[in-house]
Amino acid sequence: MKKILVTGGAGFIGNHLCRRLLQEGNKVICLDNFFTGLKRHIEDLLSNPDFTLIEHDIVEPISLECNQIYNLACPASPPHYQFDPVKTMKTSVIGIMNILDLAKKNRATILQASTSEVYGNPLEHPQNEKYWGNVNPIGIRSCYDEGKRAAETLMTDYHRQYGVDIRIVRIFNTYGPNMDPKDGRVVSNCIIQALNSENITIYGDGSQTRSFCYVDDLVEGLIRMMNNQNEFTGPVNLGNPSERTVLELAREIKELTGSKSEFVFLPLPSDDPVKRKPDISLAQKELNWTPSTDITDGLKKTIEYFKSLKN
Repeated sequence: MKKILVTGGAGFIGNHLCRRLLQEGNKVICLDNFFTGLKRHIEDLLSNPDFTLIEHDIVEPISLECNQIYNLACPASPPHYQFDPVKTMKTSVIGIMNILDLAKKNRATILQASTSEVYGNPLEHPQNEKYWGNVNPIGIRSCYDEGKRAAETLMTDYHRQYGVDIRIVRIFNTYGPNMDPKDGRVVSNCIIQALNSENITIYGDGSQTRSFCYVDDLVEGLIRMMNNQNEFTGPVNLGNPSERTVLELAREIKELTGSKSEFVFLPLPSDDPVKRKPDISLAQKELNWTPSTDITDGLKKTIEYFKSLKN
């Protein structure tokens, strides 16, 4: 039985990961400062003797025992990480140093949840792990983009300098139940607006593309990366290469909800990527991982979750 720390464990991806790790017979320590994580996501786990919740901010050092660490602690949607950009950068830089020191002390394997945002507004399409990206270092998204890039640097340098056992994954757009209704992401925005018969907001003309991965598929990829025996440290892309425009996604959500909402087009936010699609050939080769959830099935489950919040 492993003792596994999940930072950001009450967040959208984190709570799904905690559940999966418990199902596999591990002891799980969920650490969260509840800036964006929600206690209701993990309330039903509190009675599990193998689950421990610690309210803590990784910007402050912490000492505990563990065998593996999944570092998911960081606001991940633009409204959240732009709310306090300095705090976001501190979480990505000071926070990861604290968690890397903890991994070093415990000789634990540490997985960093990086992001497709390290590619910025990409000039290469699709994006593979050898691409260094096109990031604006002084834009409104930079606190997140550059913070995650710095975290990858620190992970790699701790590996080189101290021999820390690291894993780096770059997560592309992920969706599913337990998304925060207020996170400002396109899937949750469109579903909530459609269910409330409000105008569905499209930024730009809706021709910008994204690739949407269902959360269960992503969690499978995270666990495979953590436990791979190939001495493969990454970075590796985890996402669904099925690309679609934002307008196509919004139309499908409108159809699945039976909504009579109208589309409203607003200016595109600054530094918003025009295209985003992962090349997952490395994940297929090293992890034997490919997402399997059809987007229509995934959207149906996500819509049912948001419907349940209204009841």
